[in-house]
Amino acid sequence: MSITRRDFLNGVAITIAAGMTPLDLAKAAGKATTIMGDDYYPPQLTGLRGNHPGSFEMAHAVGRDHEKFSTDHLPIKEEYDLVIVGGGLSGLAAASFWHDVMGKESKVLVLDNHDDFGGHAKRNEFNAGGKKIIGYGGSEAFQSPTRNFSEVVNGLMSTVGVSVTRMKQSFDVNFYPNLNLSRGVFFDKKNFGETKIVGGDPGRAVADDIPPDRLNGRPLAEFINDFPLSESDRKAILDLYVNPVDYLKGMSVDEKIAWMDTHNYHDFLTEKVGLSKMAMMYFQQRTNDFFAIGIEGVSCSDARTCALPGMDAMELPPLDEEALADLEEPYVYHLPDGNAGLARLIVRHLVPEALPGHTMEDSVTSRLNYEKLDHPENTTRIRLNSIVINAKNTDDGVVVTYVNDGKAYRVKGRNAIMAGYNMMIPYLVPETPEEQKADLRLNVKAPLVYTNVVVKNWQAFKQLGIHEFYSPAAPYSRVKLDYPVSLGSYQHPQNPDEPMCLHMVYVPTYPGSKLSAREQFRQGRAYLLGTTFDTHEQMIRSQLQEMLGHTGFDHQRDITAITVNRWAHGYAYYASALFDDMDKMDAIKDNARKPIGRIAIANSDSDWDAYAHTAIDQAWRAVNELKAMG
Repeated sequence: MSITRRDFLNGVAITIAAGMTPLDLAKAAGKATTIMGDDYYPPQLTGLRGNHPGSFEMAHAVGRDHEKFSTDHLPIKEEYDLVIVGGGLSGLAAASFWHDVMGKESKVLVLDNHDDFGGHAKRNEFNAGGKKIIGYGGSEAFQSPTRNFSEVVNGLMSTVGVSVTRMKQSFDVNFYPNLNLSRGVFFDKKNFGETKIVGGDPGRAVADDIPPDRLNGRPLAEFINDFPLSESDRKAILDLYVNPVDYLKGMSVDEKIAWMDTHNYHDFLTEKVGLSKMAMMYFQQRTNDFFAIGIEGVSCSDARTCALPGMDAMELPPLDEEALADLEEPYVYHLPDGNAGLARLIVRHLVPEALPGHTMEDSVTSRLNYEKLDHPENTTRIRLNSIVINAKNTDDGVVVTYVNDGKAYRVKGRNAIMAGYNMMIPYLVPETPEEQKADLRLNVKAPLVYTNVVVKNWQAFKQLGIHEFYSPAAPYSRVKLDYPVSLGSYQHPQNPDEPMCLHMVYVPTYPGSKLSAREQFRQGRAYLLGTTFDTHEQMIRSQLQEMLGHTGFDHQRDITAITVNRWAHGYAYYASALFDDMDKMDAIKDNARKPIGRIAIANSDSDWDAYAHTAIDQAWRAVNELKAMG
């Protein structure tokens, strides 16, 4: 769908009337919660979160509608050594690194357009039956830290008090297996002709938190033969797993690798394996969670890294070290609020009085005091609800213009770091060279939705013997019980009669459209921003009722809260030979992230990677680029 000059705020469409200025728009989109007070606590807000109403309208006015702002007349009332645009993990890490290299008394201002810091690392809190339930609404865990963490990342972890060893110990990998729960598949009636739950999935998964010998899986033939598919389709899927052949016979190894890099897994299944449309549909959303796109947007080589079948008999070389780590290293480096816990610990390091306590463990249940984030006496000030609309170099620094509560302000920094969405930099920094603008715009982020649903109990899952569902065709491709993490005084629900947070993943994709990944991402983003909370809620309730209803689950009675974390700009773009000239990618990355005067560029986008450790490494690079300028 196409969105022009219309944005949707919690289901209420606000049309931008003729003559209404962008500043009027910002004021109209503002919310009472922008005023800090004792009751200001964004983690407890439900409804539409993530890119919440009021956080993106100004960016659209600048980048999409090319609105111009006349703000040069505004006085500069504040000056800093460094102004950081973006309060996600990269922006917060940059603030910490800046103090490390430039001195503890150096003055830093962090501006963020959302009502909470952390970027995609989002904390959701609930109260159910008198018990605090903490969930993650975005960036959820550390990916393979023993393989992926640099000395810089490990140094920051040590500085802010994160112990990956204690994180691993707090994750009870045997909790669900000990309850005899397995993974299962939800076949919906609309696409498969009947509603059917098939438990006992024995397959391995990328970024798996369950030990391979504790999957409680059934024999593969028994599992697949329960699918509501024709006998021939079931046999074809089973053969793909247990009797694969060399589907690229006649090619050399190099030719096979080149073919797999440039052909998607959907076409491989249909053209080389010969699966029918119904059989292929089983695999359609297997890549949604990891790549934020269906199998028509994922190369065969990348499908292989996700342990998808069909390539074991093709005499291919072993997977590289990073791909093997993603498959083999346990995915257990998770705080109850995901990587929002790391963001909170960095904030505690920067503004100690904002978060009581001294350890990783006590930070989990401490209530953060948002009023403390932007006090004048802080060497680092974190200013939320502040949407940057321009940054430009001057003879003695960088002037940054932002809007807060419908009013425009200008601040000056001796230096600046853009740590938000890199694709916005061409609009926010007009002096960016044209070739660099073009390279920055190539990183079109993938949209996705992380929804948390709190239910009164999880007896339905226990009755079905399943802790996590994969849905081949229903909107939410993944529905799972929350990770079993108990840390400090926070305890994960221990029995099925207790309230539980269900984590659900929805990715707007366009199977059969033949659209490139970037085109799908743009359409998906427009769809998400044009979709009301009521529509999301109806989709959630309908799917859960069909999945669980036959156990006695009643969505009207058993659901106590819903938080939809929509990320219209989610994962950083992942380059693929399906859509990109890979020989040019390193040069594109290097050019896109070059400093513009005294404006450096960070965020995971600048390395075209969606991981937390990447965001931190890029912050370190940006800080040191500015340091080198003197």
